[in-house]
Parts: sequence; structure tokens; C-alpha cells
Amino acid sequence: MDLHFYKYQGTGNDFVILDNRKGEYEGLSTRQIHFLCDRRFGIGADGLMLLNKKEGYDFEMKYYNSDGHEGSMCGNGGRCLVKFAFHSGIVRTNYVFSAIDGDHHAEIDEHGIVRLKMKDVDQVLEHHGDAVLNTGSPHYVKAVRNLAEFDVFHKGREIRNSEAFREEGINVNFVEVQSKDEIMVRTYERGVEDETLSCGTGVTACALVNYHNEYGFNDVTVHTRGGRLSVEFDRNEDGTYTNVYLCGPAEKVFEGDITLP
Repeated sequence: MDLHFYKYQGTGNDFVILDNRKGEYEGLSTRQIHFLCDRRFGIGADGLMLLNKKEGYDFEMKYYNSDGHEGSMCGNGGRCLVKFAFHSGIVRTNYVFSAIDGDHHAEIDEHGIVRLKMKDVDQVLEHHGDAVLNTGSPHYVKAVRNLAEFDVFHKGREIRNSEAFREEGINVNFVEVQSKDEIMVRTYERGVEDETLSCGTGVTACALVNYHNEYGFNDVTVHTRGGRLSVEFDRNEDGTYTNVYLCGPAEKVFEGDITLP
């Protein structure tokens, strides 16, 4: 099977994108998706997305982890798919699309920055002194010092495969507070089973936890290994978070053709 693909990245979180508006890629197998995302034998990416048609929406987002299995919401992926939609002729001032965790709104500013509305967050739970919450994907947030030298891979894998999270899996974030409105984040992602250069839902989770712990503001700059993002949100009196926005760049890397084995 021959297919035409596009490669996009958002702060180093990279994705293979297929334009599936004609429905020609519905039958991709787990093995084929894993091959496309393989960095040695395929194109190489943290995940694969399909741009689908859906009535009542500008498009539907279908996301797969690099292991080939369908994943939960991916914030950087959503921002990249909005930019891809724009490049593919779906030109809007404001986008509305459907994803696995519900509806999302997005916009692209004059500098090409994509502002993506994330799901509301109902609660932040405590787990052994750390935080657990769902921002479209489940996240574990742990504050550390000297994040640049921290062993994210081994410590992240240990928490992800611990008894409490082994069955469903969880993304593990390590955060270092720089100031009340600035943090650094590194993330071990389930499904990729490695550290990624950036994780949109993880960055969102860390910004909310930073505010929840009364360290920060509700407009947070987040530094990742792949670049800078920002998170905006409202915290309500009942402890919920609404109007959560993930903002940052999303760029096309290249496009090409590949034959599936």
C-alpha cells in the first residue's frame, strides 16, 4: 500500500499526519502504524494522526501512539493538526474539531501560534505527595530539583509501570518551578514509552498543578526540551479549571510518499 504523508512538529513533539477525508486510511493496522512511527525503519514520530471528516465539525482528530494503538488526547498533536488543516485548505478564523475526549476549539494567530482549548479539569488528586489529574490524557506530576540532570527515562518508567498505574498507564511529568509564572517540564509518555521533547497535555497538567499548589499564576510559560509553550486557564471557586488553553508553535517538517510493508 502506497500513501502520502505529512510530518509536523510542535516544540519537538513530532507526528505523521495522513489526510483521511476520503476514508482511504481507515484500515491501517497496529503494525503498520508502528512501522510508520519507527525512527529507524519508518518515517519516525511520537504518534500518527488522521484528519477525518465529521459532520458538524471542521474535522475529526484520530490519534495513535507510536506503539500503533489508539491514544488519548494529544495537545501538541491537536495543535499540529489544526495547522495541517489550515495548510490543507480548511481555512477558518476559529476551528471546532472533535477528538477522543470531546470537542475542541482552536485559532491561529498572525504569528502562526496555535491556541487550543483543552478539556475542563474537575479535580487534582494527591498520590504519595505528588499530583494526578486528567487533561485529556492521564498525568502524574512530580516536582523535582535540577531537572536538567534528572533521570526522566528510568524514574518515569518506574512510576508508569508501578502497581497503581500499570494496567491503564499514565504519563509522568517532572517539573521544576522557575518563578510564579514560569516552569520547566520533562515528560515520560505512555505509548511512546520514552521521554518526548514536549507533551502538550503534560505541560497543561503541570501548569494547573503549579497553580493548585499556590505557587503560580493562571498564565504560565512552560519550557520543554523542544521549546516554549504557554498555558492559560480559569480556576473556579469549586476547585475546577475551565477555559484551559495550550498555546505554542506548530510547524510542517516535510511531506513524502512511503510504501507500507
